[in-house]
Amino acid sequence: MIVIEPYKGRPVTDQRVEIVERKGTGHPDYLCDSMMEAVSIALSREYMKKFGAILHHNIDKGLLAAGRVEKLFGGGRVLAPMELTIGDRATFEAGGKKVRVADIAIEAVKAWLKQNMRFVDPERHLNYRVVLAQGSEELTDIFSRAGTVLGANDTSAAVGYYPLSPTEQAVLSLERHLNSKAFKTRYPETGEDIKVMGLRTGRDLDLTVAMPLVSRFVWNEKNYFERKDALRKVMDRFVERFDAFRKVKVHFNTLDAPGRGLNGVYLSLLGTSAEDADSGQVGRGNRVNGLISLNRPMGTEAAAGKNPVSHVGKIYNVLAHRIARKIHDDVEGVREAYVLMLSRIGSPINEPQVATVQLMMKNGKSVKHIAGKAEAIVARELASINRFCIELSKGKYPIC
Repeated sequence: MIVIEPYKGRPVTDQRVEIVERKGTGHPDYLCDSMMEAVSIALSREYMKKFGAILHHNIDKGLLAAGRVEKLFGGGRVLAPMELTIGDRATFEAGGKKVRVADIAIEAVKAWLKQNMRFVDPERHLNYRVVLAQGSEELTDIFSRAGTVLGANDTSAAVGYYPLSPTEQAVLSLERHLNSKAFKTRYPETGEDIKVMGLRTGRDLDLTVAMPLVSRFVWNEKNYFERKDALRKVMDRFVERFDAFRKVKVHFNTLDAPGRGLNGVYLSLLGTSAEDADSGQVGRGNRVNGLISLNRPMGTEAAAGKNPVSHVGKIYNVLAHRIARKIHDDVEGVREAYVLMLSRIGSPINEPQVATVQLMMKNGKSVKHIAGKAEAIVARELASINRFCIELSKGKYPIC
């Protein structure tokens, strides 16, 4: 069932207060989401190679337990490695062919770390604990039932929206800039564990940025605060491009306390607080559009690591945002689009119990005049869901 109706709330940009968070590449929760998603992509690739189909797996129960390090100005050492627990379910054998599930999982995590975390050595700085087990017979059987479209393996709801507000765009783009390859090349002293919290009050935007400096590049306390001041000025120049606001202010590493030496500065040995201060868990990070937006509706499903062909907790979360964007971009007069999707376990994933589109129109426009176009977009996306799922399995759509 597809329902098109007006959105009854206020536009996000018209609300006096807006709060948006982004956890960056090296944040322990982002690490967990990304590494479990890398395992799902690698297993999907192996299943396709061996069996011509993606078999049952859900790698969405991951935990990154913090290690222990000694940080010094100019360097430091790892005292105890981080520990990554890779959990839930996978298919280990089908048709007499075995799959190296544990090996594939660890190899995928190591490859992701080498590509994204400059100072984390996946051989020395992490221990791996693989607790994947064979899936339940009933859920595994979904993958062998007749039909061109798989049945949903859960009764689950998801929501997506578009467009991003100026505050959401600012928070996302600042973190992406600070963690870009070009920025890290120019400022190698900056760690990957970046969190940006945006607070818009009226037309004023406050951005609180937490970003450690890597200890090997910082010689003493004085040098730390010199580099911190220079980096804050770089951020000040970057945020000048956010012209939707009357004023933008950046607050950087606000826990720092000059005069307290190592106890008063935010240093990291490996670029992530998971080295000694904070553990990570799948599902506690960004939603699938890369943000945690408190003024928006949000689902509770952890998309990372779920299988991309039957688990609607992943499929519908990403698809809802995709549909909202297509409706906003392709249908004239839409100011904001919200898409809510609900599955029923066992029903084909292209036949949700309901797909509700809630539209906020621009002045003078009416939902009833464009409802047919919006419904056609939803129907078209559901009809091509198999292709979408294959793209999802290859990592085409980021999930954090």
